[in-house]
Amino acid sequence: MDKMKAARWYAAKDIRVEETSIPIPKDNQVKIAVKFTGICGSDLHEYSNGPQLIPVDQPYSLNGHQGTTTLGHEFSGVVEEVGNNVKNIKKGDRVTVEPIFRNPESPFITTGEYNLSEPLGFVGLTSNGGFAKYTVVEDYMVHKMPETMSFEQGAIVEPAAVAAYGLQQSGMKMGDTVFVAGAGPIGLLTVQVALASGASQIFVSDVSDNRLKKAKEVGATHTFDARNKDIPQKIRELTGHGVDVFIDAAGVQASFDTGINSLRNGGTAVLVALFMNKVQHNALDQAMRELTIKGIIGYRNIFPEVIALISSGRVPVEKLVTSVISLNEIVEKGFEALINDPSEVKILVDINRQ
Repeated sequence: MDKMKAARWYAAKDIRVEETSIPIPKDNQVKIAVKFTGICGSDLHEYSNGPQLIPVDQPYSLNGHQGTTTLGHEFSGVVEEVGNNVKNIKKGDRVTVEPIFRNPESPFITTGEYNLSEPLGFVGLTSNGGFAKYTVVEDYMVHKMPETMSFEQGAIVEPAAVAAYGLQQSGMKMGDTVFVAGAGPIGLLTVQVALASGASQIFVSDVSDNRLKKAKEVGATHTFDARNKDIPQKIRELTGHGVDVFIDAAGVQASFDTGINSLRNGGTAVLVALFMNKVQHNALDQAMRELTIKGIIGYRNIFPEVIALISSGRVPVEKLVTSVISLNEIVEKGFEALINDPSEVKILVDINRQ
């Protein structure tokens, strides 16, 4: 069987770039020659503290995947081959991938809320992903890219969809004020999408000066050191009553408290980050101020809009890319760089770079 190079997760701090078999698509699958793949925060969690979502103790029930995994769920490429039952996708199509698995027996499929179907699974976590020369995905995951979109941009559609979906779920309207806690890739993409959607003021907090500078570059009107205790007071002074929308892209108690206290009465908070620890919350305050607090997982029914925003130039996601590396460099210049170098924001792996 033909071989290819891939970045394979074995355990925490054990990712190996090695030869593995080239996958063959099943009847409803698409084989993609990968061009660029982004390193996501969830990939970083698997590298640092995995397994998190990678099925190790028992196989993922939708496909039987278990154990050693080729990471990567933010990627673009060219269709190499399609399964016998695949329609509307052909060899040579330029594509990006929406990596959420859908359980066909889930009641959420019929309602269109496919991201809520269980068991939750993602390409590159509960199946082999995009840190490889080739990968196979389900046909429903594949979205065609216009010629005006580069493969680099295509690799950032997935995290941009998280940002766009968070704002969509917030009910943000043109002219609204928005506070984003956390200036990592998702937070910065939220700034870009909020700006493109007509936000009048965009506030961002983070502990990194480099990331706050990047936030200003991509559209934030005001930035704050997240360690400051007076952020809610300053935001209320600047808005008159607090922000309409709070997006938590940090996922810790401090960011949650700061954001909730910065909302206007009747405002909406959306928890975009994955909170790894429980938070305490004043439910009486929420009731008295009629606050809405929502959680999201991934996205749904939004990839076409995000592709249009990026390909039109309204959301210049390429501004977030701080490094492009080869697959062989993925550990030292990828995962370790994101852990140790505060200037890094979004790192792309050029799969064909030697």
